[in-house]
Amino acid sequence: MWDPTSYLRYGDERSRPFHDLLARIGAQRPRTVVDLGCGPGNLTLTLADRWPGARVLGLDSAPEMIEAAVARKRPAASAGRIEFSVADVRDWVPGPDVDVVVCNAVLQWVPGHRELLRRWARDLPAGAWLAVQVPGNFDAPSHRTLRTLAAEPPWRDVVAPVLRHGPAGGTGLPGPHPPVAVGSGDPVGRASGSDGPVDDAEGYATLLTDANCQVDAWETNYVHLLPARDDAVHPVLSWLEGTGLRPVRAVLDDAAWTDFRRVLGDRLSAAYPVRNGLVSFPFRRIFFVARTGARS
Repeated sequence: MWDPTSYLRYGDERSRPFHDLLARIGAQRPRTVVDLGCGPGNLTLTLADRWPGARVLGLDSAPEMIEAAVARKRPAASAGRIEFSVADVRDWVPGPDVDVVVCNAVLQWVPGHRELLRRWARDLPAGAWLAVQVPGNFDAPSHRTLRTLAAEPPWRDVVAPVLRHGPAGGTGLPGPHPPVAVGSGDPVGRASGSDGPVDDAEGYATLLTDANCQVDAWETNYVHLLPARDDAVHPVLSWLEGTGLRPVRAVLDDAAWTDFRRVLGDRLSAAYPVRNGLVSFPFRRIFFVARTGARS
C-alpha cells in the first residue's frame, strides 16, 4: 500500500525532476494533458497552471493516492478542469485529444514498459508530447545494500523474491507486484540496460526514434543533501521507506520488519556517513521527451 505522507517526505527533492522534465515540453495549447502515475496529485496541479486551457487528467493505480489527490485543495480557476481516477498504466489507451503525456518515476515498476512506449508513440496523435523520467540509481550503495541484506538469512526466502532483479536474475517481479503507476521512486533492480528495470538515455532515444518520434534525452545526477538528526532514522532509510522498501514492508510482520529496518539502517549509516549534519545522497535520473510523428 502506498502511503502519501511517507512518499511526500523530501517533497522538494522528489519534485525537482518533474519540473526539469516539464521544462522541456514545448506544447503551447494542448487539449488534454495526462499525468500517468499522479500519486497524491500535488504535481498534477502544476500542469493545470502550465496549460490553463487544457483538461488535466491524473491517473494512479493506488486508491489511497487518488483519495489524497481528490482531497487536495485546488485553485478555483482550475478545479473544473482537473480529474483524478484509479487506473493501471498498463491498460491506459490515449484518446484522440491527448496532446501531452507526463509519466514521472513510474515505468521502472513496469516490466515490459518498452513495448508500452512503442504503443503510446503509435497511438498518440501526431505532434503529441510524451515526457518520461525514471530513476537510474539501481547500482547505488542504497540499492546494493538492500539487495545484499535481502539475500542473507533469515530474509532471503521472504524478502529477496519481492525485489526486482536485473540481468543476473531475470526481469519482472516474481513476488507481489507493487502498485503500478504511481509517481514514486525506484524498485531495487540491478544496472540499467535492455534486460534491467530501465534503459539509459541513449537506449530510450533509440527506441523512440525508431517509433518515428523526435527525441530529447538526457541524464542528471542530483546530489541531495539530506538533513540528519540524532533523534530520527538515517535519512536514506527514510527516503527508501517511501519507495523501494514498500514491497519489503508488505511481506514482513511487525517484529521481522523492525529487525530488518534496524540492520538496514546501520548499514546505510556506514554507506552514507553524516558530515556537517547532512548526508550526501547522489541520485541518477534518466529523462526523455518525445514528439510523435515528428520525423515523418
